[in-house]
Amino acid sequence: MQATQTLSEGLKREFKVVVPAADLETKLTGELAGLKDRVRINGFRPGKVPLTHLRRLYGRAVMADVVQNAVNDANRQIVAEHSLKLAQEPQVTFPENKDEIEAVMEAKADLAFTVALEVLPQIEIKDFSGIELTKEVAEIGDAEVDEALERMAKQNRSFSPKDDAAENGDRLTVDFVGNIDGEAFEGGSAEDIKVEIGSNSFIPGFEEQLVGARAGEDRTVNVSFPENYLAPNLAGKAATFAVKVKAVEAPDALKIDDELAKGFGMESLDKLKDAVREAIGRDFAAQSRRKLKRILLDALDEQYTFDLPPSLVEQEFAGVWNQVEAEMKQSGKTFADEDTTEEEARAEYRRIAERRVRLGLVLAEIGEKADVKITDDEVTQAVIERARQFPGQEKAVWDYYRKNPQALAEIRAPIFEEKVVDHVLGQVKVTEKTVSREALFSDDEDGEAGADEGKKAKKASKSKKKA
Repeated sequence: MQATQTLSEGLKREFKVVVPAADLETKLTGELAGLKDRVRINGFRPGKVPLTHLRRLYGRAVMADVVQNAVNDANRQIVAEHSLKLAQEPQVTFPENKDEIEAVMEAKADLAFTVALEVLPQIEIKDFSGIELTKEVAEIGDAEVDEALERMAKQNRSFSPKDDAAENGDRLTVDFVGNIDGEAFEGGSAEDIKVEIGSNSFIPGFEEQLVGARAGEDRTVNVSFPENYLAPNLAGKAATFAVKVKAVEAPDALKIDDELAKGFGMESLDKLKDAVREAIGRDFAAQSRRKLKRILLDALDEQYTFDLPPSLVEQEFAGVWNQVEAEMKQSGKTFADEDTTEEEARAEYRRIAERRVRLGLVLAEIGEKADVKITDDEVTQAVIERARQFPGQEKAVWDYYRKNPQALAEIRAPIFEEKVVDHVLGQVKVTEKTVSREALFSDDEDGEAGADEGKKAKKASKSKKKA
């Protein structure tokens, strides 16, 4: 087999591979000889089937395997001899002439094909010591703890029956039947539903129209489903609900005491406060980490400029753009609503895709040079955590990842990225700066850390600013 390079342009490589007909014949004969001892054919004793007969029966199928093995061997040889790191699977092109293909399948002509490759760029890791970062941290004040306790108390407080008209904050038990254009619709009816006025848990306008209602009263509620409602068949449509108020209850006084703590499995209010403080501390630490990672990736992005594999950029862009189109379709908005055009949005999202690919390649190279490893225990723990997100389906989730290498790779990738980020942070100068809670979370709505910028697809204008 001979592989000759015919193209070297940027990150693209192309080779012409020729496998002599004599080699094809040798491999075909060898495969058929091995097959002779395994097949059972009427009229022949085991191992006594003539090769000519086997060739008539199985020659074409066996030759197809021979050709595939030749392609695989060629790809491995090319990669090894030229020390290539591939950005995607090799693209193999065979001759289109049918007579030529038939001659190859009979081992009467050389097998010639081309292999097109896209390789990863060579990245020289730069010195990290000159990078200086500011890590924002926030202190946990008593106000944050008290606010969290109040939310917990509100979520778990009791209600008592009242004879007066319903007010904001009261809880009603209702039956309702919804109609659109005079016709009942699926999911529009329910019984014994708890509605807390002011909780904004129902369609906008539904709760407000129950203010003043009393137990036993019938009310008609007129609302419109939001344009971005999850059920597309209901989005933007006006609906009328016939509501039967069965009970009205007023919220009891908030009690932040030991009894509240016991409801959360704590011995006392002090123990609950400690647990809440720890939970807030974890939230603050996670947000500090997210922001620090973002500015680190920004710094790395500024340090590196190199050609990007077009296939990786296209793949990343396609994923981001599909998300953009899906979210805009769901919200019913257009690019004009976001003060941009489709062309401008495409350009910005392509830049985001390029950034993500560039940072991904840089982090991968840093991790390889630093010999960052992911242990089986780390992957197992990550899969367990993912399975816990689906109560009752843990085994199915576990089996899915165990049987799906690609899905398992998606579990490993973020673990690897975080370990590489830790490695880099250990070599840069990090100065802590104490800020308020509001400042720490001020830009949280704008998205996640740098490598995840493509997730900021909810608004093109926002993504343009963050890109």
